[in-house]
Amino acid sequence: MISGLSEKAIKIRNWNLTGQAEPAADNVLVEEFIAGNDAAFTQLVTRYKDPIINYINTMVGNYDIAADLAQETFLRVYKNIGRYNSIYQFSTWIYRIAANLAIDEIRYRKRRGQVFYRNVWENQADGVTEEREFALRDSGRSPGDEVLRKESGQVVGDAIRSLPPKYRTAFVMKEIQELPYEEIARILKTSPGTIKSRLHRARELLQRKLEHYM
Repeated sequence: MISGLSEKAIKIRNWNLTGQAEPAADNVLVEEFIAGNDAAFTQLVTRYKDPIINYINTMVGNYDIAADLAQETFLRVYKNIGRYNSIYQFSTWIYRIAANLAIDEIRYRKRRGQVFYRNVWENQADGVTEEREFALRDSGRSPGDEVLRKESGQVVGDAIRSLPPKYRTAFVMKEIQELPYEEIARILKTSPGTIKSRLHRARELLQRKLEHYM
């Protein structure tokens, strides 16, 4: 079954959501896939492809690389489905795979000198103080100025990608993917308190990085 995978269509960029009946729960689809129903796997890919690509893209800052890593994520799910423990959410498992691939890519680019940012903060101990909201102030520019919007988005994206991986991962999962603290903690194999601490630190670093735009 695995050997025929490349001919079967895990073509993430080309898959479109078609009309379906009431969507089955993730674990039901996993059980059907293990039982030999490849269509169940197709439904899982359709369900998760966009969130996974968007998550990885935010982490690495390159859509083509993100799509390739998403492809690898689903390949690993396909090959290792027997290792999935149904007491956990499927989303926790697949995000953990995607997160590990994204972090590996970041480390590889750093080792190879291809990283596009400079990590100036080093690793510092987490510490929770008063929580502050992170938001960009309205600059007063016309909301119809597409160029400035794109530039602002690029600045914010670069700032997020300049975060050390553990803070970046927590920030992207919580603030962009909108995952709950408990699920992020399961994905990253840590506690919700640690995730809150990392998120707080990520906001501090982003505010410092973006202080001229706020």
